Amino acid sequence: AERLRIRQEKARPLLQIYEAWLKAKLETLSSKSDTAKAINYTLNQWSALTLYCEDGTLEIDNNIAENALRCVSLGRKNFLFAGSDSGGERAAAMYALIGTCRLNNVDPRAYLDYVLTHIAGHKINRIDELLPWRVADKLHTPGSPPDPST
Repeated sequence: AERLRIRQEKARPLLQIYEAWLKAKLETLSSKSDTAKAINYTLNQWSALTLYCEDGTLEIDNNIAENALRCVSLGRKNFLFAGSDSGGERAAAMYALIGTCRLNNVDPRAYLDYVLTHIAGHKINRIDELLPWRVADKLHTPGSPPDPST
């Protein structure tokens, strides 16, 4: 509620001024100019751009999602050498599992150790029981002894 109040009080007036400026600037430009195209794009996306002023729970940007995908972007050239399409799909699955572990505060190495030692005897129709958040309580953290009951 506090974040919404501040956005309504501070950001909304600035956005209204900016929108008016964009519309005024658009009237002075050739409709075919690159600047006019950029302004039209912004105005066409205005409701999405200003949505965060309507809901205090929304983030102002998508930095969290972009940071989560940064490793994919940084490793793009390395992925060319996955060997095959199926190799690339396996690499993507591993990145997804590791990312899911991190999002659920599960140590990826401990998770993979656990899954690789338990998957052979696990029923295929119950594979969802091996998802990171389902086995988190069975994992040991680095430096602590493994749970002898697992």
